Amino acid sequence: SIENIVSVAADLVDEFGVDGVNMRLLAERLGTGTATLYRHVTGKDELMVYVLDSRMGEIVDAYDALAARPRTWREALERVAFAYRGFLVAHPNVLPLLVGRLPVGPHALAIRERSLGALTERGFSQELAARAFTTLLQYVVGSAVTQAGSPAPDEAAAIQNYYRSLDAAVYPHVAAAAEALTHKPHEAGFAEGLEIVLDGIDRTRRRG
Repeated sequence: SIENIVSVAADLVDEFGVDGVNMRLLAERLGTGTATLYRHVTGKDELMVYVLDSRMGEIVDAYDALAARPRTWREALERVAFAYRGFLVAHPNVLPLLVGRLPVGPHALAIRERSLGALTERGFSQELAARAFTTLLQYVVGSAVTQAGSPAPDEAAAIQNYYRSLDAAVYPHVAAAAEALTHKPHEAGFAEGLEIVLDGIDRTRRRG
């Protein structure tokens, strides 16, 4: 079934990354031939669209697991942000699927619908709700990309030492912030950045 194909393909993406998955490998893992796969999808590109939306179901599940209705728009956006981040931390290999393409599958639409509804029901215009949601996702995905590309501890230490060795007369701020610039992103740092984003949205909302 297409559901089984997508499920196995999603596991392969977690294991090998998007570039490491091809239709032949998928057919072997399923114990079938590639011709069978092409009866369900036109090729890898279409399959990856299904894989991404399948994985994004975890965001919807995480959002809906908190049964209580969000009390404020900030709480609603925080819920979306942490659910989205949890999904990307659990499946970092799907990040390339979010670059250069707009997710439009059922789960992606459900996330948008819940988010925009939570904002417009609390006084946001449709336009501001859309801008706020887009800004939030840009921060969440950008944070995940940064974390995925963070250097290993030894490499981070070397970069930190390099920053400190710079001519302070030319790069005073970089040299002074050497340690902070090489911190690996973490949950507390994500939460702090999220507060900055939400504060910006709030200021925009108040200006009308």
